[in-house]
Amino acid sequence: MSPPSTLAEWLAYLETLHPKAIALGLDRVESVAVRLEVAPACPVITVAGTNGKGSTCALLEQMLLADGYRVAMYTSPHLLRYNERVRIDGAEASDAALCDAFAAVEAARAGTPLTYFEFGTLGALWLFARQELDALILEVGLGGRLDAVNIVDPDVAVVTTVAIDHVDYLGATREDIGREKAGIFRRAKPAICADRDPPASLIAHAAAIGATLVRIGRDYGYAAQSAQWDYWGPGGARHGLPYPALRGNYQLANASTALCAADALRDRLPLSMGAVRAALVGIEWPGRFQVLPGRPVTVLDVAHNPQAAHAFADNLGAMGFHPRTIGVFGIMSDKDIDAVIAPLIPRVDRWEVATLPPPRGSGADALRQRLQDAGVAPSAVREYADPAAAYRAAREEAAEADRIIVFGSFLTVAAALAAKERTGPAGEPAR
Repeated sequence: MSPPSTLAEWLAYLETLHPKAIALGLDRVESVAVRLEVAPACPVITVAGTNGKGSTCALLEQMLLADGYRVAMYTSPHLLRYNERVRIDGAEASDAALCDAFAAVEAARAGTPLTYFEFGTLGALWLFARQELDALILEVGLGGRLDAVNIVDPDVAVVTTVAIDHVDYLGATREDIGREKAGIFRRAKPAICADRDPPASLIAHAAAIGATLVRIGRDYGYAAQSAQWDYWGPGGARHGLPYPALRGNYQLANASTALCAADALRDRLPLSMGAVRAALVGIEWPGRFQVLPGRPVTVLDVAHNPQAAHAFADNLGAMGFHPRTIGVFGIMSDKDIDAVIAPLIPRVDRWEVATLPPPRGSGADALRQRLQDAGVAPSAVREYADPAAAYRAAREEAAEADRIIVFGSFLTVAAALAAKERTGPAGEPAR
């Protein structure tokens, strides 16, 4: 069999190398990493958390880029293109670069079974090791302690929030999950926690290994004002900051956490006020309370756990009046679906529910039943075979003054973003 020659072929091949989609553990991926020689030569910031980690990574990346630093960033999952996961100097890695990286991993793995995520992580690290970088930002895929990203020792570790999600892998309580996420902390290194009520297990682990725990509200934080905000932290204060271009009240916590992480590296990577301001104003991160241009108003959010759903509902409540809100909803069956839909029910007038693909995707019929059990009238719910069909139906039904919200999964939001790429703001073909 000839080796893959295109990115699509490589990605299909990656799905065949391990019998499980998720198999936490570091032994296999570490053994291949040693042969690949991918240890970073620059400061590393690793970010974990139930919610907010992607936005925090993006804010930190933009701050460093705005000050002229050469930065690489690895995130997951992607929305439209795998290339989104691997960024170097602010640009997505090319198909050719990713193919070269995957070929290097394949040559080094010597038959070691790797999951899709493990293989991709090693490929990204191989690419990054061949760049002259000033900083590397790594987003944890799942948990922290046993995630493939954790083979790299961070100079700064960040845990954004700790909430119930992925219970089959991380445990059913915040204490269990906090212990897993704290696994990215390192001795004598800053361990930043943006959860205002961190689990005791996280605090205890930081103390046990001698990490320097830095907590929001105690060691760093922010003060919101009408038109600007102030940050304070270990490196001092920054006043009169513009609000982040990312929408949502929680983005101030993410922005202050990114600033705190930068503060921790200020001796090696000093950050100017001009760079901070430019990053806050110019930041873009798709799928996080993202409002698409045009009418009707369309809001995209990858909220797929109860904490994120409550934040999404609160932010929707802060928007202006709309006669009707149409919800496009698709979610994985292993999520706490009832707790995700509960805060949105008062916000949504009609539900367009979509089936997501197996093995994890929930069927639209199951979502309809969940909504009806929660008190939603049967006439207010319609079923569709996939998120793209549900989104098209919402667009056709919505009046100009109405609001469409799309949420529940990266796959659900990706369908709306793909439609946006095909059409302009008013629905005409994009040029």
